[in-house]
Amino acid sequence: MREGTANLIRREDYVAPIFWIRTVDLCFDLDPAKTLVTSKMRLERNAAVAHGPLRLHGEELNLLRVLIDGESVSFRTEGHELVIDNVPDADFTLEIRNTCCPEKNTSLSGLYTSGGGFFTQCEAEGFRRITYFMDRPDVMAVYTVTMRADKARFPVLLSNGNLLETAELDNGRHLAKWHDPFPKPSYLFALVAADLVAREQRIRTRSGKDHLLQVFVRRGDLEKTEHAMNSLIASVVWDEARFQLPLDLERFMVVGVSDFNMGAMENKGLNIFNTSALLASPATATDADFQRIESIVAHEYFHNWTGNRVTCRDWFQLSLKEGLTVFRDQEFSQDMAATPSARAVCRIQDVRGLRARQFPEDAGSMAHPVRPDQYVEINNFYTATVYDKGAEVVRMYQTLVGRDGFAKGMSLYFERHDGQAVTCDDFAQAIADANPGSALSTRLDAFKRWYAQAGTPRLQARGHYDAATQTYTLALQQVNPPAPGQDGKLPQVIPVALGLLSPDGQALPLMLQGEDGAAGATDTERVLVLDQAEQSFVFVNVPVAPVPSLLRGFSAPVVLEDGLGDAELLVLLKHDSDAFNRWEASQRLALARILGAVRSGKPLTLDAAYLDAMRAVLRHPALEPAFKALALQLPDEAYIAEQLSDVDPQAVHAAVAAAQEQLAAALQADWVWAYDAHQVAGGYQPDPVQSGRRALSNLALSMLVLQATRSGDTVWPGRAYQRFKDAGNMTDRLGALSALVNAHAELADSALARFHSQFKHDALVIDKWFALQGRAAEQEGRTFARVKQLLKHPDFTLKNPNRARSLIFSLCMFNPAAFHRRDAAGYVFWAEQVLALDAINPQVAGRLARVMDRWTALAQPYRSAAREAIARVAAKPDLSNDVREIVERALAMDPQWAAVSPASDAPAAAPAAEAAAQG
Repeated sequence: MREGTANLIRREDYVAPIFWIRTVDLCFDLDPAKTLVTSKMRLERNAAVAHGPLRLHGEELNLLRVLIDGESVSFRTEGHELVIDNVPDADFTLEIRNTCCPEKNTSLSGLYTSGGGFFTQCEAEGFRRITYFMDRPDVMAVYTVTMRADKARFPVLLSNGNLLETAELDNGRHLAKWHDPFPKPSYLFALVAADLVAREQRIRTRSGKDHLLQVFVRRGDLEKTEHAMNSLIASVVWDEARFQLPLDLERFMVVGVSDFNMGAMENKGLNIFNTSALLASPATATDADFQRIESIVAHEYFHNWTGNRVTCRDWFQLSLKEGLTVFRDQEFSQDMAATPSARAVCRIQDVRGLRARQFPEDAGSMAHPVRPDQYVEINNFYTATVYDKGAEVVRMYQTLVGRDGFAKGMSLYFERHDGQAVTCDDFAQAIADANPGSALSTRLDAFKRWYAQAGTPRLQARGHYDAATQTYTLALQQVNPPAPGQDGKLPQVIPVALGLLSPDGQALPLMLQGEDGAAGATDTERVLVLDQAEQSFVFVNVPVAPVPSLLRGFSAPVVLEDGLGDAELLVLLKHDSDAFNRWEASQRLALARILGAVRSGKPLTLDAAYLDAMRAVLRHPALEPAFKALALQLPDEAYIAEQLSDVDPQAVHAAVAAAQEQLAAALQADWVWAYDAHQVAGGYQPDPVQSGRRALSNLALSMLVLQATRSGDTVWPGRAYQRFKDAGNMTDRLGALSALVNAHAELADSALARFHSQFKHDALVIDKWFALQGRAAEQEGRTFARVKQLLKHPDFTLKNPNRARSLIFSLCMFNPAAFHRRDAAGYVFWAEQVLALDAINPQVAGRLARVMDRWTALAQPYRSAAREAIARVAAKPDLSNDVREIVERALAMDPQWAAVSPASDAPAAAPAAEAAAQG
């Protein structure tokens, strides 16, 4: 990076620590302005590495004393490190006393205050803001923690593990002592001291052990924790049943806090959650909120084994825990959904998220492998690639070895590595070794290229049917486009789940040429493994020219180019037994029409065949409402833009808006039927059946309000306003409000004012109010103007990450038409907000900076204006590493900038062939 910024950290430079820390005794005298931290550590030299001084990380600390075995010792500081040169060769005790100031910690990393209480966030490198320490994930120690605080202000004192002792102290203070018997890295440390109440549940697991589950929240929020507790119980049960992984502590605690940079954190035995990922009631949370909470609670609990009991050797291995645990929470959500249709909806939603977040990342300035090779600021690599693409890599393991084989591999992984800090290669080896002779074990080195190569492979497929021999030849080819620092890439292992359909929709048996006549004679789905640049597969005994259904269930994170036209896609949409490909067909039909309009520059006119197909989906008696709601939604504008090399966001928006209006008008009677037929009677439940019915009825309402507003009719806007007022749950209330706001109906402002008045004391609901306006469909600059005005609203603040995300991120990240303005006002707005956030919370600022990753794909005049805004941010001399790394990598996509940048700015060279796949 440029002179004055942090050093580049490279994976290839990893060296094991010179010292191990075996035990840590921490004592906190908690005070918002000046917290005293005393740390006593038992250290020993690592005999496997060369001698050197002891180096401890520390930031924004006031050091008071350093003792070794009770004696004062000389030390020095180098940057953010405390260096002690003369330490004993034998084991020794190091005592450090320092203070920190939690109330001034606006970064929300380390120990900070929120709502009058103390909270911590130590991943990735926050512990160094609490005390001096070897703050790296491969240093694992057993912690004992004592906290002292004012009892009236902080009646609840929590830390990791099991409670050993409580006591009353003088001057109204009290004490709590906790001990975690499991060695853990510092990033998993947690502390909470606040005025909280708890929902408690005692459970007995399959192993016959009793455990206490606790969900702590501020007073007044307890009634909103039932769903989180039920999700936690379900997670404990599922993990023990599916993977034989039991809860291993006497208690498991979850704590909610309003000020939090992430969704949640998996600290050992003491998970700390953003309240947005924890609190829910029918009156204040939507179906999507309930689903998100279930998923995140599960994710953090599952980390207890995949991340805590076995952790990362270094931060380059982040996907070892995150990709694996995302896969596990996705599997959990599908199992909780129960029915095949509900499971398919979960999968579709996961893939939509992958395409919306990760595919653009793979094509942008911050593109990196699932296991990055280098970074400046590790916070910038908590990315969709590490999480979501990492989860797809784990899913491919399961596809290649089977569900049972994957479970065997997981068992071997924990048998080998419990209590250790390991690498992605260790996980890969365990899965392969547990399944000798599998499609994975015979291709392991090639498969691990998924960890080493950035970018999204493109899978090209073409079929040829020979009627005389009744054979169907499927030719597959993979193309791996260049990524930053990686020009020549090797073929990857791509599992391709497929079926073949006859023109009338019948599933055809699949047997490959050369197979035994009995083998596969009746199978109608199978998995092909593409591990070369090009391969052909010949199917025999195929009675008719088939329609291929490829990449079923999205069996690999690739872009499929199969050349299918409308006729074949309509067959898949009508008949495919794979719900994912059925949904995919609906999206591809819409995408082709929208892209055709954008590329031609002509107004979009939807043809009768497409409209009839959408009507058939809507009226289909066997399809679940949740699936219909997904199939009838048009592709996101951002996803459409990813298909273009020269993006005019306003042209994309115009085509999408035209498609929506025509769908609304042409299917008006069908939307009326859908709205009326899918009302939910009885009490609210956020289950797949009710959620699906509400999703479809709210989609129908939005279409009816849109059509009515455009035609001047007042009936449906009036009905939407009445539904908004009378709704018995937040899903329907917000659905009606969204319909009015997105159509820019006359009643929208009145409804927004009423909503704010009704929920002004509930921060999470007001976040929804801001977000709805930030994401509102743009019309003649109204949305952008409203967002700028809302920055001055008394309820808006940049200091709370949820509130900042609700308005600013909603506009910049999720509303392309409002953000990408021809007058460049959106880019000026972005630069101002990035700089303002960077001054108080670099992590949040870094996330907002990512909006410009794909600026070079924009058409003019957007491209030049975007570059100017990025350069303005980059010119700020005191930028955080979080933001500087992102904007300088964005500018490096511009040849003019790259020409004057130092050589050290350039990404590392592509790794050599097979070396790329190794750890």
